[in-house]
Formats: sequence, C-alpha cells, structure tokens
Amino acid sequence: MFRRNQFLGTAVVLILALSACSRSGTANKDASAGPPGSPAFAPISSLNFVKASASEAQISAGGSGEATVRVIVQSGYHVNANPPTYPYLKATELAVETGDGLSVAFITYPTALTKKFPFAQKPLAVYEGEVPIKVMLKAAASATKTSHPLAARLNVQACDDQVCYPPATLDMSIPVTVK
Repeated sequence: MFRRNQFLGTAVVLILALSACSRSGTANKDASAGPPGSPAFAPISSLNFVKASASEAQISAGGSGEATVRVIVQSGYHVNANPPTYPYLKATELAVETGDGLSVAFITYPTALTKKFPFAQKPLAVYEGEVPIKVMLKAAASATKTSHPLAARLNVQACDDQVCYPPATLDMSIPVTVK
C-alpha cells in the first residue's frame, strides 16, 4: 500500500510539473506572438543589416549622366563583392529597369576589400561600410523632359564573421530628370 501511495504521489507531482511547464511555455508563446494574425517572430534576413539610397541623375535629352546608389552595410557585417571570390557566393548586384527613352550604359561596382574570415580558406572580396555603386544612364534624344523614377533592385547577402544570412532583394527607386 505504501508503494502504491508513493507511486501515485510521484505521478501527481510529475503531472503538475508538466502542466506548469506546458502553461508557462504557452504564455511565453502568446506574449511574443503580438496581435492576432501577426507572425510570432520576424525572420532575420540580409536587409536587417543593409540599407540603400540613390542620388538623382540629371541628364540632357540625347546625353548621359551618372546616378550613385549608396549602399550602407551595418558595422560588423559585410556583403560579397561584385564579382564575388567564388561563383557560389551571392554577389551584390544592382538591376535597373529602364524605359521612356532611358537606358543603362553600364554599372560600376567599387573596388572590393580583401579580408580573411575563419570560415573561408582564402581571403574573400567583400564590401563594408558605405559602398557607392555608379550607374551610367543614357537618354535618347526623344526622351520626355520630365522626372523618371527608375525602379531598381539591389540583391545582397549580408554576413558577419561567423554566418551568412539569407540573401534578400531591396526594392528602390533611382530618381532621374531629363532636361
């Protein structure tokens, strides 16, 4: 009889302990979930560490001009250069949509830093800090003399000294005025 009571007592204590753990886990989950319909957490992506903005380009009809996309990589992080050290690495890449008599002549990426990281056998070509990407634009002689916001996509993959985060695309606009 003593063994049976001891067994029941142990079983009750175990059930109460599991029940308490279950409730506290549910309370924490509910507290972090936010309002109904919102995600429980925001996944980390490369866009948590990289921002970009573009300067306005002023071009005469029939001429050319330069816009600069300024990429800011948060301190302690880097992005792969263009071209990257290895083909399997995701390069920092700018794609610009054109039209209305505007075209991209070429895009110039800055000279990369070469840095050694613990996870790579040889130094990697990367960008850190402020990264200016130059976009040479051409306007046809028939281009409308007005403002033309050009849609652009910046593809990046941010890394720190230990891990690379999922690649991401930053949608942006490059302001262009044809005079």
